[in-house]
Amino acid sequence: MTFRSINTLRLVPLAAAAALALAAPPAAQAQDQSLRQAPHAQAPSFTEDQTLIAIIGGPQRAAANTARDAWRHPLESLTFWGLQPGLTVLEIEPSGGYWTEILAPYAAKTGGRYVAAGLPSATDPAQSERAHKARAAFDAKVADKAVFGEVAYADFDEAAGLKAAPASADLVLTARNIHDWMSAPGAVDRDFASFAAALKPGGVLAVEEHRADPRPMVPDARDGYVSEDYVIDAAKRAGLVLDARSEVNANPRDGKSHPFGVWTLPPTRRSAPSGQPANPSFDHARYDAIGESDRMTLRFRKPM
Repeated sequence: MTFRSINTLRLVPLAAAAALALAAPPAAQAQDQSLRQAPHAQAPSFTEDQTLIAIIGGPQRAAANTARDAWRHPLESLTFWGLQPGLTVLEIEPSGGYWTEILAPYAAKTGGRYVAAGLPSATDPAQSERAHKARAAFDAKVADKAVFGEVAYADFDEAAGLKAAPASADLVLTARNIHDWMSAPGAVDRDFASFAAALKPGGVLAVEEHRADPRPMVPDARDGYVSEDYVIDAAKRAGLVLDARSEVNANPRDGKSHPFGVWTLPPTRRSAPSGQPANPSFDHARYDAIGESDRMTLRFRKPM
């Protein structure tokens, strides 16, 4: 994967993206214009990828996911991470498929390959009923091969990391997962090392994560917010180089002090401690007004 050097890394607002209602809310919109660039950053030029724009606006996407575009900025984020035609893209723990609905059709239309890693097994009797339902829902989502192509699968869990062929992926994406791995000793280092092993030389690890900064990170990110320095250090230990940082998913309204951590905010909107019944009298209004979390958007590169 080859990137063109630029002196100032900025994402140019696209008229086409605005037509697709992908603009950020007003308070976050100003942040979208400013990127914090890492030293010696390399970046792709920001061009209007008409295939990607069409897929982001396509009917294969769930309404609940398109409603989140104002906070997750799929066009700008994927362009920043370097998505291009023909790449092998491996997504860690796709969950409800927000990125799958874009990445798999894009790979299918551009001669690339999409790999989903870390989904529950479809056949393992040891998996819970909830896990089986989640896997069945994912399989149903990507069943139309005319739209999603041949989705491939890889094993991943925090105890063993990613099991993928060495140097097989151009881009590995982990979105809002790292905080879940931090309570298991050594898991983050194992996971990042396995991501680096799966990347081709010059390949990219794309990270989206709830950001603790400027507040100090609580132990093991138990509130869901992770320090940027923590992620950067983990990637460095795995042999990856910070290529650039983006503020495209920043939310300055997020004060990060919420009664039930980041999950108090949309889309989870938790109203009681985890595992307890929802509190019907909980006032969501102030947290809904914040919107989704303030997030880091990072691009790491595997040296050639």
